[in-house]
Amino acid sequence: MSRKIWVPLGAAVLVLNAVQWVASEAVAAAAWTSPPYSYATNYISDLGVPDCGTQYQGRTICSPDHALMNTSFIVQGILFAIGVVLLAATLRTGPARRVVIALAGAHAVGFLLVGLFHGSPDGPGYSLGLHVAGASIGILCANAIAIIAGSLRSLQLPRAYRVFSIAVGALGLLSEAFVGASASTAGVFERGGVYSWLLWSVVTGVSVLVRQARRPAEARMLENVPA
Repeated sequence: MSRKIWVPLGAAVLVLNAVQWVASEAVAAAAWTSPPYSYATNYISDLGVPDCGTQYQGRTICSPDHALMNTSFIVQGILFAIGVVLLAATLRTGPARRVVIALAGAHAVGFLLVGLFHGSPDGPGYSLGLHVAGASIGILCANAIAIIAGSLRSLQLPRAYRVFSIAVGALGLLSEAFVGASASTAGVFERGGVYSWLLWSVVTGVSVLVRQARRPAEARMLENVPA
């Protein structure tokens, strides 16, 4: 495959990935009825805990669709990494490309751990530790990728996009730092750290696809300009 195919394919994968995550989370949250799931106080990871009725940090956890959410965690890690690696085709071989690919790979491994090892205190002691470590690595790497994408000009997108990319990645990291500040807002801040790169994925994917679609039209217009 040539770079002309890699780049739009990577953009489409990023958009698809964000959609599957949001849809899976919404379905899993809707299935959680006793007590009702709260986007403000419940962690996203609570949706993947298989033990119904377990108590953790003052929350009663019961996610009927935990298998769906855990699958989504794993799929997300894989698709995000694939999308980023394909977009990295716009970078010349060098340190920046290697760093981006390494971050994408670490993100995929992190969310593989998130999906396989649940955020529940009722499982083996190492399970919760691997879950938290995987989530931390995945969130850090994804937001770092957004910041790097904004710092480079390889995607050939407007300055407004680059500013957005850096800002959303930085805000994602900042939001994640406040997750433990209050039990009543833990879910809000965690989502700030996760939705940041999901939003980045959609904006980046759509922007790249629009740019790719405009290029043939611009080329035809230039061909029709009188000499």
